Amino acid sequence: MFMRNGWVPDAPFSLHGTNIPECSSYVYLGREINMVNDLAPELGRRKRAAWGAYKSIEDVVKKTKNTRLRAHLFNTTVLPALTCASETWALRKQDENAVSVIERSIERLMLGMTRLTQVRAGIRSSTLRQQSRIRGAAVYAKLSKIRWARHVMSFKRPPLDESRHRLDSAERKARDRKTTDPMVRLLHEVP
Repeated sequence: MFMRNGWVPDAPFSLHGTNIPECSSYVYLGREINMVNDLAPELGRRKRAAWGAYKSIEDVVKKTKNTRLRAHLFNTTVLPALTCASETWALRKQDENAVSVIERSIERLMLGMTRLTQVRAGIRSSTLRQQSRIRGAAVYAKLSKIRWARHVMSFKRPPLDESRHRLDSAERKARDRKTTDPMVRLLHEVP
């Protein structure tokens, strides 16, 4: 299968006489890739993964009343499933809202509340967040993006031409001595 962008003509693609089928999106390294760079299908996949992760801890969450343990379970199972590969997301406000809606629905279920009872009781989502003590998914996604950028920036890249950067010990010593006095600089030059 292959995927084409807008710059490629709409013509059949064949390899050794075999027609290769075209696709509009594919999953690569755990993320759904498409040519229009639409995050909605990926958020749908993340939503299913988050609910699957919650179903795996649902019995424990229902049995325990310890808020810290519930928050820890959410932060270590559901949140990574919801924000997997978020380092590469270009989050718009509507995408942040979609992630928050998914998170809030699971959060309400953890607290044993429905959306209807929340509205009838006049409880704000921020109040539920304080009660549940879970981390915000949109903030977590932004921080993971920053963490990833910091990680990439820390790579040590080899020089383009190592021969230019090799200095013998005398040149290195002369380079390390930083002075502005021209007479002192002449004393330290290598003959």
